[in-house]
Amino acid sequence: MEPNIIEIDNLDSPELAIYANRNESQLLHINEPELGIFIAESPNVIIRAMDAGYEPISFLLEKKSVDKEARSLIDRWKNVPIYVAEMDVLEQITGFKLTRGVLCAMKRKEYPSIESICQNARRIAILEDVVNPTNVGAIFRSAAALNMDAVLLSPACSDPLYRRAARVSMGTVFQVPWTYFPKSEGSWNGTGMDKLHAMGFKMAAMALDDKAIPISDERLHSEDKLAIVLGTEGDGLSDETISKCDYTVIIPMTHGVDSLNVAAASAVAFWELGKKE
Repeated sequence: MEPNIIEIDNLDSPELAIYANRNESQLLHINEPELGIFIAESPNVIIRAMDAGYEPISFLLEKKSVDKEARSLIDRWKNVPIYVAEMDVLEQITGFKLTRGVLCAMKRKEYPSIESICQNARRIAILEDVVNPTNVGAIFRSAAALNMDAVLLSPACSDPLYRRAARVSMGTVFQVPWTYFPKSEGSWNGTGMDKLHAMGFKMAAMALDDKAIPISDERLHSEDKLAIVLGTEGDGLSDETISKCDYTVIIPMTHGVDSLNVAAASAVAFWELGKKE
């Protein structure tokens, strides 16, 4: 079967509106009440999405990549429309500076339940209102590399499937199990934390506090199930969240520095607390 390659010289076709005229929030809601779509960028990210069971809708490629970076993708999905164009045409897409000349529109999947991804987990990360896609992507990459079994996100967090988040993560958003705390079940740091406590997890809030313990504290390492809770850029965790955690934890600093960026802090925390005994 020959690939379904369609050469284009402009982005006016209705089929290309998802690439040229829709922002990521619009793509998320485009099929409501059915599931939305997302755009994945670069061959490695797209391959990891496919391996995780995400289904392509179409491809948009730089023409020269057809027989290079995108060849394995084309061979894998010959029945999917593959739009190809010169780079000057692709650069008309506002905000898209292509990485290796490959984009793929993909169908979303239902979010799994907290119970299903945490049932056999030992170490998980919880993100409270982390809104920068770059930080979300970087946290996922650290989670994948440093033994986190799952990531849970509060409803206000940036979507891990947004193009920048997935790209910064190097596709690990498709490898680490994750889900959102459901809005329908009350506040994440109320019923959500209660649910995790009932599953045997202790909560470790990463926050500046006079009563905080250092991240090397043996009590943290001895916990069978531990959730590492990280807060929004700038303000950090809410007081309510900190008060409901079992531990407040700091990373000891030098030279008068009081804290790290949330993505950097996550890497340190995951490395220390994700160690396998």
